[in-house]
Amino acid sequence: MYLLIPAAGMGKRMGSDRNKLLLTLLGKPLLSWTLLAAEASENITWIGIIGQSYDFPEFKTILETISISKPIKFIQGGDTRQASVYNGLQALPSEAKRVLIHDGARCLATAKLFDRCAEELLTCQGLIAAISVKDTIKVVDSNQLIKDTPNRSHLWAAQTPQGFEVNLLKQCHEKGCQLGWAVTDDAALFEKCQLPVKIVEGEETNLKVTTPVDLAIAEFILKQRINKSFD
Repeated sequence: MYLLIPAAGMGKRMGSDRNKLLLTLLGKPLLSWTLLAAEASENITWIGIIGQSYDFPEFKTILETISISKPIKFIQGGDTRQASVYNGLQALPSEAKRVLIHDGARCLATAKLFDRCAEELLTCQGLIAAISVKDTIKVVDSNQLIKDTPNRSHLWAAQTPQGFEVNLLKQCHEKGCQLGWAVTDDAALFEKCQLPVKIVEGEETNLKVTTPVDLAIAEFILKQRINKSFD
């Protein structure tokens, strides 16, 4: 299974002046933890890291400090996540039929989650990892007035990895470019093209590190995970 890791963003909401994936979590950059999980996956055989060229030297330094046996390719990112994934798809080896896409900022995803998504992708055209929503969700208008309370039994919070047949996702991205669609994840492109996207049970701990609070929570989760492994 092929894996693309979008890692081209900045850490504005983190209050950082550089790529947030270079910030450290228990002594290792966030990107390191994502790569270590991909390395431990039984199904992932190739990794593409999509970033900005000025970050590549530090990405290479990260690879020198952790043991990754799988082939890794650096891919020039775009101005948006959507553009970055588009570039990543073009850089996949020609034999790639299916691909997982995982945000580098979700650095607590486990190898088991990667494998579960990879195995499920063999049976469908597209999927996303997601967890059911526990909170009551409110739809509000521009004046912050509640307009609706949807049934939360039908609501799921999207995560990554997201997985797709490569040719279909390329077609969706091309159509998105032609029609000017701006989306925040690849599943939305599939949806706009009327293609089915399956839900795969995600992980409660698979949070996206976006703010300093997220980083503190991730540190707590990771410490608990490491302590448990030594019990």
